[in-house]
Amino acid sequence: MKSSAKAILWIALYLLMIFAPLIIILIGPRPAGREFWREFAVALGFIGLSLMGLQFVPTARLPFLCCVFPMDTVYFLHHATSVASLAFVLAHPMILLLSNPFIAQFLNPATTPWRVLSGVIAAGVAFVLVASSVLRKDFRFIYEPWRLTHGILSVAALALSLIHIFSVNHYTAMPLQRALWIVLPLLWLTLIVYARGIKPALMLKKPYELKEVRQERSGSWTLAVEPVGHPGLTFKPGQFAWLAVQRSPFDVRQHPFSFSSSAERKGWIEFTIKELGDFTRTVKDIPAGVRLYIDGPYGTFGPDFHPAPGYVLLAGGVGATPIMSILRTLADRNDKTPIIFFYGNPTWDDVIYREEIEELQQRLNLKVVHVLEHPHKDWQGEKGFISAAVLEYHLPEDKARWQYFMCGPLPMIRNVEPALQKAGVSLERVHSERYEMA
Repeated sequence: MKSSAKAILWIALYLLMIFAPLIIILIGPRPAGREFWREFAVALGFIGLSLMGLQFVPTARLPFLCCVFPMDTVYFLHHATSVASLAFVLAHPMILLLSNPFIAQFLNPATTPWRVLSGVIAAGVAFVLVASSVLRKDFRFIYEPWRLTHGILSVAALALSLIHIFSVNHYTAMPLQRALWIVLPLLWLTLIVYARGIKPALMLKKPYELKEVRQERSGSWTLAVEPVGHPGLTFKPGQFAWLAVQRSPFDVRQHPFSFSSSAERKGWIEFTIKELGDFTRTVKDIPAGVRLYIDGPYGTFGPDFHPAPGYVLLAGGVGATPIMSILRTLADRNDKTPIIFFYGNPTWDDVIYREEIEELQQRLNLKVVHVLEHPHKDWQGEKGFISAAVLEYHLPEDKARWQYFMCGPLPMIRNVEPALQKAGVSLERVHSERYEMA
């Protein structure tokens, strides 16, 4: 089955699971004597709960889904639908309160029955869960404890919501609706068991050893690892993986990084990491010989997934990591497909892999366009940012047939995507890998 057909199938199944409670309400028997607004509020609550539970799908990093959808798209959907689920969940009590102000008496925890109080607490937990995620960077929450808290709050919100709907027992008294709300939590539980139990157990059997930590420019470091007691994984250039360094794979503290080594070099894997956060600042101090575990590969970024008569690669700073994997792999394959690489950096000294990029121009049909924000006085190349003018000047005449791969921080991607459009490139041919997925 083609990937587009698989994508349509999975999207249809996802939507079916979200709206299944509403469909059952519409086609099945309903409790008698209930006014429209109460029914409407119940329907929104059910949709919000099913949507909330399905957030475990993207976070489980299921391989058969990750080969169909780009991971940054999956995580963007996860973020957007989390906010949507909260809106549905909060709409449920708000509509009930507006349609019947008498319900306000249930806001007193001392007198509220547990069947209602569990729902009120669940809504509060869901609000804290989503708000802490949306505002994580604004409030500078440390990623690792936030991620652990995020998981605990997710389970708590769902458990309290299920207690609420089964305790109220209006629609769940109906056999089909009750069956659905037994099957859906079992699905969510299965995803949790897979992500937190089965997958780490499989990773534990395939450890890796850190062979060297190599310093690069611009505060970046390359970790080179080898498999221990197994042949190692195979990946496509442009993909990434989650690393558990000096930790058990059962530890929730794992971090995503792109492969920077050639996919053709078997048994040797490299990741280039820049000092940008709490964990990445410690990379340079990790001693050789430590064990680590790799969960991957993931992603559909790169020429192996999107073949074309030519490739345009665009990167900013350490966003060149998956780009280097692509270039190294194509060089090892002796691939002569034309490539244009636009590489933006603050200064010439910040250009990671600078010497190797020059060498790769001798092995590949590669044109490199360096764009410097603060060039030195003798600089003869492009200045400023990767703009529509820069793109139009360097792109080939048959640019509409090429594929475009871009990796970098969100501000860069938000600026370059419209610049590509202005230069006459269809965004259907632009594939982005973003730093900030999680």
